[in-house]
Amino acid sequence: MKRRVVITGMGIISPIGNTKEEVWKSVEEGTCGIAPITRYDSSKQKVKLAGELKDLDLSRYVSPKAARKMDPYTQYAMYAAAEAMEDAGIKKEAEGEEPRDRWGVIMASGIGGIQTIETEKERGQKVGYDRVSPYFIPMAISNMAAGNIAIEYGLKGMCSCTVTACASAGNAIGDAFRHIRDGYGDLMAAGGSEASITPLCIGGFTSLRALSTSEDPSRASIPFDKERSGFVMGEGAAVLILEELGHAKKRGAKIYGEIAGYGSNCDAHHITAPNPEGDGAAKCMAEAMRDAGISPTEVDYVNAHGTSTRMNDSGETKAIHKAFGPHAASLKVSSTKSMTGHLLGASAAVEAVITTLAVQNSFIPPTVGYQVPDEDCDLDYQPNRGESHLIRYALSNSFGFGGHNVSLIFRKFEDGKQVTK
Repeated sequence: MKRRVVITGMGIISPIGNTKEEVWKSVEEGTCGIAPITRYDSSKQKVKLAGELKDLDLSRYVSPKAARKMDPYTQYAMYAAAEAMEDAGIKKEAEGEEPRDRWGVIMASGIGGIQTIETEKERGQKVGYDRVSPYFIPMAISNMAAGNIAIEYGLKGMCSCTVTACASAGNAIGDAFRHIRDGYGDLMAAGGSEASITPLCIGGFTSLRALSTSEDPSRASIPFDKERSGFVMGEGAAVLILEELGHAKKRGAKIYGEIAGYGSNCDAHHITAPNPEGDGAAKCMAEAMRDAGISPTEVDYVNAHGTSTRMNDSGETKAIHKAFGPHAASLKVSSTKSMTGHLLGASAAVEAVITTLAVQNSFIPPTVGYQVPDEDCDLDYQPNRGESHLIRYALSNSFGFGGHNVSLIFRKFEDGKQVTK
């Protein structure tokens, strides 16, 4: 028998807020977190805008001593994990408590320690490569966020890192969900972190012609708009605490919602371009709905991958039509990347927090900045303003270079009972 998996804690730092409360207020108000780059001098590069973190005091959860041994992406992960653990009522491991052998962590990153790689490359050129930081390797590798979280909280169960480009955190959350549902663990910290607003990373995506070069923050990250021209890089992290329902009740944990289904597949089409007909994405959404045991008509809202690139948005629109059939015409769809930008490997985790809150609060997040309709994007994208709307089931999409597709199903949770129509 499959076990039910609920969400009992959430931590998030993003371009639109550094707590789940701040983020949700920004979502309700349709706040755009896109602004000029301040991380470095971008005057000699084409891309001038990004979704940077704002007013974040990392020392609240990451000591200066510890920070010196961590790339920013790991620091962001530690901060979000601390928020999530605190929210779930979980403290550091102590004697006499339940053993944490069945508690684990899956923390994703698409790029990993890119800032450290750039910094140490410059250092090596100046002083010699044998004199780079002794912490260079553990700071740069993508699994270290998961490792540090496990060490901090004594999580002795499964500890892993998924790297599937922009689908990474979706796989992390989905794999953690299945790990608990199928009886291998009782509690998992799952999410993603990214700190990729760097000259090299921005330059690489610019050369790939994937980024918007608009200098108007309100017309840069504009998913499904006919004038869209690329995505805007974001940064941050999000962590969800997933827990078996009985385990959560025994702890007296509050429950935000439930994960009900997970789909994951591959386009097997191209290293960077999605299948233009959306076939793989459509099958992924269908797989998630089958896994949840629901029909397409039971889904009320889709938080789209919606990157603001020409091919993704038109292809995803076709995929939604294929997966939902006639129901697509009445389905509520939006892309919260219009507010946060695209956090690469962390995007699915940020969107999982937002989608969970959308279901809990019965509110459809907006697609901000939407102005010019595109005949190739003909769904209800909730333009510019959110609205109150009962959401029983929501689906969140994440797609990545290499053809990776992930769809997650979130279910409303009330009075300890599964909500049905």
